[in-house]
Amino acid sequence: MLDQKERGNKICIAMAAYVVAKAVLNMVLAKHFALVTLLVALAEAAVFFVRFKYVNYVLAAVLALTAIVYLPQNIANIGANWIYLLEGIIDIGCAALLCFNRDVKSVFYRLPNV
Repeated sequence: MLDQKERGNKICIAMAAYVVAKAVLNMVLAKHFALVTLLVALAEAAVFFVRFKYVNYVLAAVLALTAIVYLPQNIANIGANWIYLLEGIIDIGCAALLCFNRDVKSVFYRLPNV
């Protein structure tokens, strides 16, 4: 059985992979390679492995704000933008995990065992 920190690490690895995969998917859909976009996604993924206290809330804010900024565009043209709307929903889910999941929070700072 996995302990709390191991489960949190696995979830963080999955979220970091998602952030990079999302950037690559967006470049494929746009049919345009953007090195800056890829570097930003890689930097954001790297921050998932920075073990400073409260950095999880910074990551959550970045993911949530990105989703919220693009939400009106994605809803207005939902037929063509359904994949982007799905990305936004996943971003909000990742932000919620970063803020509220005990396993994920234990990766960023020590919590008392229950």
